[in-house]
This record gives sequence, C-alpha cells and structure tokens, in this order.
Amino acid sequence: NPHLDLMEEDILYHLDLGTKTHDLPAMFGDIKFVCVGGSPNRMRAFAQFMQRELGLAGAGGDVADICAGSDRYAMYRAGPVLSISHGMGIPSISIMLHELIKLLHHAKCRDVTIIRIGTSGGLGIEAGSVVITDTAVDSSFQPRFEQVVLGDVVVRSTQLDKDLAEELLACSRDIPDFPTLIGHTMCTYDFYEGQGRLDGALCSFSSEKKLEYLRRAYDAGVRNIEMESTAFAALCGLCGLKAAVVCVALLDRLEGDQIRASHEVLWEYQQRPQRLIAAFIRKRLG
Repeated sequence: NPHLDLMEEDILYHLDLGTKTHDLPAMFGDIKFVCVGGSPNRMRAFAQFMQRELGLAGAGGDVADICAGSDRYAMYRAGPVLSISHGMGIPSISIMLHELIKLLHHAKCRDVTIIRIGTSGGLGIEAGSVVITDTAVDSSFQPRFEQVVLGDVVVRSTQLDKDLAEELLACSRDIPDFPTLIGHTMCTYDFYEGQGRLDGALCSFSSEKKLEYLRRAYDAGVRNIEMESTAFAALCGLCGLKAAVVCVALLDRLEGDQIRASHEVLWEYQQRPQRLIAAFIRKRLG
C-alpha cells in the first residue's frame, strides 16, 4: 500500500500496537514464522507448545498476550514464532491479516512463512485427518476470492505456495500416527446453510440436495471445508508472503453434520496440525 509511506503514524488498532507507541523492529524484527488460528486459547497453547519444542527459556510457564490491550485478538511469541488468533470467518481474519502484514512491514521482517492452523469439516476423509491446502476455493469450487472495493467486485487468486505444501507433507511422514494429505479447501461465509448443513435455524434444501452438492465438491478436489482460507490465501499471496493452510478434519461431512466426538478426542485432533507445524519449524531451524 503506497499510502503507508505518507502516514506519520500507523495505529494497528485491533492489535493494540502502533508505529509511534511501540518499537516494532525491536519487538518483531527477527520473527520468521507466523502461525494463526481461530481461538485465543488454542494459540496461547500453541505458543507454549513451541516454547517447549524449541527448548526456549521459560518453557512450561505462561506466555504474555502482546495484544492484551485489545479484546479482539490475542498474540503470543515463542522465539522466532508468532502465534495469533484470528477469530471466526473471513471478515475477522481479514482485519487481523491487514494489521499483521503491516506489522511485519513496519518491523522490517524478512523471509517470513505464515501458516493458518485450524479445524475443519472433512469431505470423504477420516475424522482426524490433517489436510494441507494446495488451493483454497469458494462455494462454487473456484480458486478465487471476491472482494467488493469501492462498489466494484475485485477477484483475487487463492493459490498457495506449492513447494511449502510439499515440504509440510514431507514433514508429516515422520508423524505416522495420523493421516495427512494435500487437497483443495472450500471456504464459505457461513457454518450452516453455506456449508450445506441440515441442522441450522434455517434450511431451504433436502438431504438429497445437500449430499449431491457435497459430492460435487469432492469430485472437484475439495477435501475439507472451513471459513477463512480464500481471504488468507489472497491477502498473503498479494503481499508476497509464503503461506500454507493446515487443518484437521473433525468429522466427515458426507456422514453427518454435527460434531459428536468427545472433548478429549477433539482436543487430541486439534494437536495434530500443531505437531506437524512444530516438526516443520524445527526442521527449518535445523
């Protein structure tokens, strides 16, 4: 954004940070990996996990929320790894990404890899499988993100870094206790009708129509469904960031709509993308 160079101060409002109030290069200049996910608690736990995995001082203790002055997002640091929550859905992750990318720019970070880790609904795959996204697609199975800008519809590419996806898949071979695959991820604007669920407050279609739609998605290469990947891929791609999406499937949507696994099982599922990303970061750091 060329307008940033003309600003006397840039206030990253939703992160409770700013170019005049904080020394961003000193705070973040050596960040090499940024991991984002929906839940503040999950991203705090991931930062603590990375402290242990990297053998950092203070491992096992609590981590400070860098964005504690804001109630929108939470941000934690573990050495060269930044762990940030993004909330649920495209509007929430879009706001966070705009300010995060500006933060990386102001901090003069270089060669940063950004990864979304999260949960999703699987499509024709076993619950607990981890999907590495090659391309994020919209509800029509097209690799695009549509954004209305000044009244015009702007279409942006959602292609993710293929080499990074393959590198993550190679890392998964050292973690044999859960299946990992590469596939398309479908991103929707809604959890219920937008994902073909029959159990929302509204439903305007039959179970037959639902299954027909989900099978068409599967035939188009979709292996999981979530609500952030198209905006994430588009923004990161336009700003030159190498990006990946790694999500665990909590269920197979071809078999049902509601998540019925126990809290213990779901907790273990949620650790799987984190374990893969930790292995990837350890390998990158040597």
